[in-house]
This record gives sequence, C-alpha cells and structure tokens, in this order.
Amino acid sequence: MATLMSGSRVQPAACVVLSSSIKHHLGFNSLRRSNCSFSHFHHSSFSFRRSGARRALSVSMSVSPLEACVKASITVPNKLGDCPFCQRVLLTLEEKRLPYDLKLVDLSNKPEWFLEISSEGKVPVVKFDEQWVADSDVITQTLEEKYPNPPLATPPDKSSVGSKIFSTFIAFLKSKDPNDGTEQALLSELSSFDSHIKENGPFINGKEISAADLSLGPKLYHLEIALGHYKNWSVPDSLPYVKSYMKQSIFSRESFAKTRALPEDVIAGWRPKVLG
Repeated sequence: MATLMSGSRVQPAACVVLSSSIKHHLGFNSLRRSNCSFSHFHHSSFSFRRSGARRALSVSMSVSPLEACVKASITVPNKLGDCPFCQRVLLTLEEKRLPYDLKLVDLSNKPEWFLEISSEGKVPVVKFDEQWVADSDVITQTLEEKYPNPPLATPPDKSSVGSKIFSTFIAFLKSKDPNDGTEQALLSELSSFDSHIKENGPFINGKEISAADLSLGPKLYHLEIALGHYKNWSVPDSLPYVKSYMKQSIFSRESFAKTRALPEDVIAGWRPKVLG
C-alpha cells in the first residue's frame, strides 16, 4: 500500500532557540522544470543582525506551519529525497525563517490522497490558505508575496544568470560521445557564470542571497555529485569563482545543509538517465 512518511515539524535555522531543529542529511529520480515526478524527466550558517533575528523569531512565532509535500529518499527511510525543486522550496522556507510541516512522499508508490491534491503526482506541493499549490516557480513566488521579509526576489536583469547551466549539465551527463560538444557547452555556461560572480558576487545579486541562488544551488549540487560519479568530472580550477560560489556561498549555508539530498540518492536518481 502506498505510504506517506510521517510529517515532521521543522523550525527554520533562525528559530533554533525555540525548538530543536530536525536534522536531515538529504540527497532524484525524475525532474521537470519546477517539479519532481517519478515517471517523467524534464526536468554558512545564517548570518543576520540581531534585529533581523528578532524579526525572524517574531514572524515564525506568528505564522502557522506550512504543509509541504516533497520527495522521500529512495535509499534511506525518513530522509528527504533528491529533487532539486523540492530543495529550492525548502531553502526558501528556511531563508525566510518560516516553520513548516514536512511530508515525505514515496513517488514510486503514491498514496491516493496525494494524487487527489497533486493530479499529476508531482512534488513539491505546498498548502496556502487551505489550497494546495504546485510548481516550485509558483510556490516560491507565492512565498515572496505572502512573506516579503527577508526579501529574496532577484532583479529581472539578473534572474536568468546561470539559468542554462542545468540543461547543459544534463546534456553532458547523458552524452555518450566525448566529441559532441556537450562538455564544452557546459564549460561555456560555467565560464560566463564565473565572470558574473567575479564581478558581482558573492551571490548572483551581489552581497545578499536571492531566489536565483536558491534555484541554482541545488542544481549545482546535483551537477557536482552526478558528474563526479558518472564521468569523474569536476568543475576545473580555472573557474575559481564558480567553485567558491558552490562551496563557500551556497553549500556551506545552514539552510542548504538541512535540505540537501543524500549523495547516494542523487546518484541513484540520475542512473536511469545515464545508463538508459
């Protein structure tokens, strides 16, 4: 029988003084642009001023926990799965210091109640005002509108920075021909991103993290693990700002550590697409 992992009340990192944070070592099966599904593929710590911390605590105490359905791990029970779009949503909740009830869904054996709220059987899905909302683009935009502080919106002129990295990564990962240009296409996108971070960093929008970082970060995490495992490939040292962005600006954040997938889940999730 299809099962839903028991929900876990999660307090954002900024609110650890109120409740012990639930620690998750996280890790994909199938992806679409802004969702994860089982059968389709298209797919630091917090640093803030004391006044910011007080505001975060006040917000978290006054907001009812949001229900969030995300992919469950396929390798370890009761762990988050490897959907980068789910992580994007959880990162947004964490960075906005919003409490949430995490519901881990087994996408290989979806429960009927989940199919009733997500007709296509995809995650993430978040409940706003008694209505379930799908698609990470829509969810994160809704979070920004309903909970504008701290602001995470990325200016339009920077919102597409790094947006082609994920698709070129996938093409290279799936490639069987070393001379088909897919590696060079990925390197070209990473080089452009390296130049942008060098001139504008440490984040896409400068000194503060924004929605664009929360979208790109999980994808770079998949890139690092999957290419390392299947192609013995890593971001070259000639792109130091990309490496610094990944390791120091994004992956080291407490919000990212709490919401990242287990490496073995990332590897298992990409295996069907790599081995065909």
